[in-house]
Amino acid sequence: MDFIQEGFRQAVTLLINLDPATYSAINTTLRASGLAMAASLVLGIPLGYLLGYFDFRLKKQLRIIVDTLLSLPTVFIGLVIYALLTRNGPFGEMGLIFSIPGIAIGQTILALPIVIALTATAVEAADRNLRITLMSLGANRRQIAASTLWEVRLGIFAAAVTATGRVLTEVGISLMVGGNIKWHTRTITTAIALETSKGEFGMGIALGLVLLLIALVVNISLAGLRRRI
Repeated sequence: MDFIQEGFRQAVTLLINLDPATYSAINTTLRASGLAMAASLVLGIPLGYLLGYFDFRLKKQLRIIVDTLLSLPTVFIGLVIYALLTRNGPFGEMGLIFSIPGIAIGQTILALPIVIALTATAVEAADRNLRITLMSLGANRRQIAASTLWEVRLGIFAAAVTATGRVLTEVGISLMVGGNIKWHTRTITTAIALETSKGEFGMGIALGLVLLLIALVVNISLAGLRRRI
């Protein structure tokens, strides 16, 4: 149990002393996760609304596909994105392999089904009389969509929190697409994997505690925003 106590001590020391390697990993984690969440929310909320609000042919089949994508292994996503972005891949000329935007692309694919599925579930659970009431008041389609999304805002927040947690803690995409390059693409999770493989359990625990602290701060911030709206 001594290495656990040592991990707590190292975590405090790393943060207080502004350890460059630790803060580099934190910066990379936040940048990649921030880009991924911005993209997944911009794309996922409208798609989730369409999937949950409208009835159309093959809707059930599409919903099954989206729900299935919720369990996509991160290593599989990393493998596919690596194959697409590597020098010999179809998008190799874009230079996104071993880069933060490259990691963000993979994390977006990871988070997008979560946002779509949970947003669709929230929209489906909304009061069906809301649309009739809004139409009777003369609301147009855009106003109906905006009012519906506002009505299910707590469900959308739940989707955002769930997706953020999945993105922050993934390892496979960051490792395969980012390459775990120190000072460049090394995230907290890949640093934990590296330190643990080297037998540095104390450092691994310290970085895990740092990641937990980041997740706590993010969730507190989202909870504060949730109360305001």
